[in-house]
Amino acid sequence: MTEKKRPTLVHAFIPIAFLVAFLAINVIIFGSGATDGPNQMALIFAAGVAGIVSWRLGYSWEEIEVSIVKSISSAMGAMLILLVIGSLSGAWLLSGIVPAMIYYGLKILNPTIFLFAACIVCCVVSLATGSSWSTIATVGIALLGIGKTLGIHDGVVAGAIISGAYFGDKMSPLSDTTNLAPAMAGTDLFTHVKYMIYTTVPTLVITLLIFLVWGFQLDTTGTTDTATVVTAIDNAFNLNPLLFIVPALVLLMIVRKVPAIPALLVGAVLGGIFAIIFQPQIVQQVSGINNDPVKSAFIAVMKSFSMDVSIVTENQMINGLLTSGGMAGMLNTIWLILGAMIFGGVMESCGLLKRIVEEIIKWAHSTGSLVASTAVTSIFFNLTAGDQYMAIAVPGRMFAETYRKRGYKPELLSRTLEDAGTVTSVLVPWNTCGATQSKVLGISTWAYAPYCFFCIISPMMTVLQAYLNFKIRRLDDKDPIQ
Repeated sequence: MTEKKRPTLVHAFIPIAFLVAFLAINVIIFGSGATDGPNQMALIFAAGVAGIVSWRLGYSWEEIEVSIVKSISSAMGAMLILLVIGSLSGAWLLSGIVPAMIYYGLKILNPTIFLFAACIVCCVVSLATGSSWSTIATVGIALLGIGKTLGIHDGVVAGAIISGAYFGDKMSPLSDTTNLAPAMAGTDLFTHVKYMIYTTVPTLVITLLIFLVWGFQLDTTGTTDTATVVTAIDNAFNLNPLLFIVPALVLLMIVRKVPAIPALLVGAVLGGIFAIIFQPQIVQQVSGINNDPVKSAFIAVMKSFSMDVSIVTENQMINGLLTSGGMAGMLNTIWLILGAMIFGGVMESCGLLKRIVEEIIKWAHSTGSLVASTAVTSIFFNLTAGDQYMAIAVPGRMFAETYRKRGYKPELLSRTLEDAGTVTSVLVPWNTCGATQSKVLGISTWAYAPYCFFCIISPMMTVLQAYLNFKIRRLDDKDPIQ
């Protein structure tokens, strides 16, 4: 049996350097098309480099393969949700649900308060459901359509939507990451949630102020004629308040802790049924069949679930909003996620990621530097392992003993994991979160990332408070709730 060697820092950084260089070349050469295949191949080739390093350290292919399969398995739920979201978005387009949301939203909101209101709406929905993905895939898509129609930059609108959605994902007791972080750190759920208030509320307030001020600075003189858009939607679809029964039921199921996949699948099926009932003219347009209503309905609904669907109206601009790729439209993103998880699995197989973290811990002497090193490690795992669960679970396991030995309560670690690991995942194009939200919203990660102010400020806030020694809980504190 070959003796296994402990990796050095050089071993650990070789695959990462290769990946970063390859991704940079792809962006330079392919631009926004880098995620259509080149970045996937970069991740796979980087995994090959990591595999060679692992082999040189004495690890067999069988051991590497087990780690890859385990890594992919951890993201399988996310990939299944992504497929269901593809079907749901197509069905909700065909049924008129998303157009109805855009229609009524344009009647209520104006450009000045839109970004502020969009962020608030997503905060409330994600807090109630515990899911940023469900929030963005439902109300987020509708809000993006409204923002486009109001003439606001796509990236800014997406930044407001994602900021609000990830606030709820981070704070809701129903969220999987909100449960994972305290489990990894060794504290309980509600202590964790209460302690996050100190960093999360100031971050949200700053974010909302930015979007509010931004709204007042918008030049609305050249804004799209919303009346024309509203008329085009009204003429193309049979708009009925009963359409909102479907999203209301989906949100209710998620609030009642129905798992995301069956809840979203029910939403997709109901969307198909409502399309047949309320939008027969759209069903006929999509199917291309006039003389057989049963066959027409079957073809249109199946198309909305599985492939590209475009609704044609009298307004050319609104036509660009009324498109969906169904499940097929999500396959490229799933390819990207698979590539990221393969790379993360190989890096994990021989301890290359763990080796880097061990080195980081050596430099953390003060409270501020320990929290900063934890935050940097979580962000590092989002960049290299391609999954927010890895960015929470692995640093959580590695830092737990260090925090305990230095006299800090575990909620300090759990809060830091969320402040850095949960929210920055959506900023990385090849991370499961970044790839998914980019595909769902139809906007490049690079385009919206600069405007996700909540996600950008959050890790800075947790590090700042640590260096200021503000509300830092220690094991010798008598009061558990400071």
